[in-house]
Amino acid sequence: MKTDIHPKYQEITFKCACGAKFVAGSTIEKEFQTEICSNCHPFYTGKQKLVDTSGRVDKFRAKMKKAQEKAEKNVKKVKKGEEEEAAKESAEEKIEEKAEKKTEKKKK
Repeated sequence: MKTDIHPKYQEITFKCACGAKFVAGSTIEKEFQTEICSNCHPFYTGKQKLVDTSGRVDKFRAKMKKAQEKAEKNVKKVKKGEEEEAAKESAEEKIEEKAEKKTEKKKK
């Protein structure tokens, strides 16, 4: 191995948000802080605890609500468009019927 190129390996203190402290070896030169450790993590403790620091669940629910509202608007637009097309078709049919009646009258 080359000399003087490797980081210094030393014992440092790891602090958790729950207050637990651990001493372990690391190349980090200062104290390390973490949010969750084996003393407070639900997997190790068996206690269910929701850790949603950034509001991901609320953001997801808001997105879903917005998507559903948009889908409902699109359905209404499609129905309205279909009604307009049906009205146009019926108007065209009436015009054609009138034209046919006129041609029949002219033939008589």
